[in-house]
Amino acid sequence: MPQKDPCQQQACAIQKCLQANKYNESMCEDVIREMRRCCQAQTGNSICCSGFKDSKPGEEKSNT
Repeated sequence: MPQKDPCQQQACAIQKCLQANKYNESMCEDVIREMRRCCQAQTGNSICCSGFKDSKPGEEKSNT
């Protein structure tokens, strides 16, 4: 039996929150933040994180 994805619970929470809030991401910042934490902790171990961006929307990385 395949092992459960370590960030699946957070990914599902994001989908549930977005659906409940008519896909308004600003209403789901807490669950999105939890997903980022999980993806950072599970780097390379979570398929759910494969399309999840590390940076926040509008956040630009500095090259200095």
